Amino acid sequence: MRPFVFAAGTAVVTGAASGIGEALAHGLARRGSHLVLLDRDTDRLAAVAAAVRTAYPDRQVHTHVVDLADPAATDRVAEAIRAAHPRVRLLVNNAGVALGGRFDEVTLDEFDWVLDINLRAVVRLTHALLPALKAEPGAHLVNVSSIFGMIAPAGQAAYAASKFAVRGFTEALRHELVDDGIGVTSVHPGGIATAIARNARVGSGVVREEYERSLRQFEKLLSIAPATAAEVILRAVARRRGRVLIGWSARLPDLLARVLPVGYGRVLALAARPAHRPVRVASRPAGPPPLPTREQA
Repeated sequence: MRPFVFAAGTAVVTGAASGIGEALAHGLARRGSHLVLLDRDTDRLAAVAAAVRTAYPDRQVHTHVVDLADPAATDRVAEAIRAAHPRVRLLVNNAGVALGGRFDEVTLDEFDWVLDINLRAVVRLTHALLPALKAEPGAHLVNVSSIFGMIAPAGQAAYAASKFAVRGFTEALRHELVDDGIGVTSVHPGGIATAIARNARVGSGVVREEYERSLRQFEKLLSIAPATAAEVILRAVARRRGRVLIGWSARLPDLLARVLPVGYGRVLALAARPAHRPVRVASRPAGPPPLPTREQA
């Protein structure tokens, strides 16, 4: 497959109002792409679009405010994009949300909210825009999963379920679309310094004080700048790479899961304990708070 060409193509990016999505918008514009940006945050999305237009006045920048948790709204936006842009060269399904708490501490409605945004919106947008990708020679699809699409720590049942599913969905599409000349990349970020953990929902049954303590400890691991992550993703698109792990905080857990496919959970639990606490094997860890990845939808 030939290298991807950014210049003069239309790129659709979800979760574009902050974090990796915002950085992707600037990186794509710098490479010559026209943009269609989606997010639920009206003000921040407008600010990102204005900044891109100011920096790159020759680029076309269109925005759509949408809550990807709403299937009907997602379908309407997808149809509007397809009508306005019958050819799409790049689709980046980047939006995502987090939910803190073990499975028995969250409601099914909270669980479904994560699946609606992290998985079902990815499926709906991809299905609706696939004809536009097929109409554009040399098109490419990027789905942002997570390192929690490789490992599934305690406290992340909803998020891991969604991101493992995104990984499987993306890998199947990679095999299906190769004959159409469409490249497909699955992205697995590690500790990216975005607001997703801080902005995560907290399960209805979670003790807030304990969650906040874990969150403060966990946020220390979020050290990779969103702009760095965006550049890694865009270089991978240019080279048509099928899978990308961003940072050692993604590569090391991936390696751990390969070496200890069943037993890695105990290692993660020990690593998550505060240093001043004694290690008691019989006790159950609270699990890490929400993820080291991505954006708000």
